[in-house]
Amino acid sequence: MHTVAVLALDQVIPFDLSTPIEVFTRTRLPDGRPGYQIRVCAEERETDAGSFTLRAPWGLEGLTGADTVIVPGTADPAAPLSPAVHDALRAAARDGTRIASICSGTFPLAATGLLDGLRATTHWLAAGLLAATYPDVEVDPGVLYVDNGRILTSAGAAAGLDLCLHMIRKDYGSAVAADAARLSVMPLEREGGQAQFIVHDHAPTPQGSTLEPLLTWLRGNLAADLTLTDIAAHAGVSTRTLIRRFREQTGTTPLQWLHRARIRQAQHLLESTGHTVERIGSQVGFGSPTAFRDRFKRTTGVSPHSYRRAFS
Repeated sequence: MHTVAVLALDQVIPFDLSTPIEVFTRTRLPDGRPGYQIRVCAEERETDAGSFTLRAPWGLEGLTGADTVIVPGTADPAAPLSPAVHDALRAAARDGTRIASICSGTFPLAATGLLDGLRATTHWLAAGLLAATYPDVEVDPGVLYVDNGRILTSAGAAAGLDLCLHMIRKDYGSAVAADAARLSVMPLEREGGQAQFIVHDHAPTPQGSTLEPLLTWLRGNLAADLTLTDIAAHAGVSTRTLIRRFREQTGTTPLQWLHRARIRQAQHLLESTGHTVERIGSQVGFGSPTAFRDRFKRTTGVSPHSYRRAFS
């Protein structure tokens, strides 16, 4: 069984703390066995969690021997890291433990030097502070999470759910992760795809936005050879108005959004079908296998074949 140690630092954010506990505790393998054992750890006997005081059953020794250590966010990301926590996290990294952070939990990881030279993310409100405080960290505020292999970081709040589901998928495969996602009433990947690396360069469109009907139509017509003029005509607006609305509501252009949606659908097909890469590329609207492979690798960081090997 995979052991997950959740480290509650002083002023831990309760939502960030509870997310990995709930998601991993509910994870079941195909034969019904639990997939994870959880240790809630803290440096002191009592930890300030804002509206309540936490008594963790494990001290810092709980990090030793864990397969994964998760550092939830804290209310004061700039608070200094104690030498004991610093050493415990560094020791876990030396032992090959997978270490992940949720929200502002990226700051304690950065304070240990474990993120130096790596790409990382955190809550968008704190991204500027993280970049200024730790210039050796490549801060990317536009993604839900970043997977560097043994070190992972996530953005704020619900992005911790995305990260936990991603780790479950890496540990036990897509079927187990999908079941965990259903129990959490959460899509396995935002907007329906199943990405190995979530690389959204725009925020998810809010439910009820004026673009929602158009986005639903686009998702249903990914295989079509759509131009900007086609999309604007369906929306009943000029191309200029269409571009402006997409910028305002998604932070990107219509065609960039369409490319992302096509790649997300391709990822789902690579995981769930035995179709050839060429057929999948055609199914999601790419004119040639070469164009599909190039776009897929630019978006996810891996080739379609590598993605399928990892997650089929």
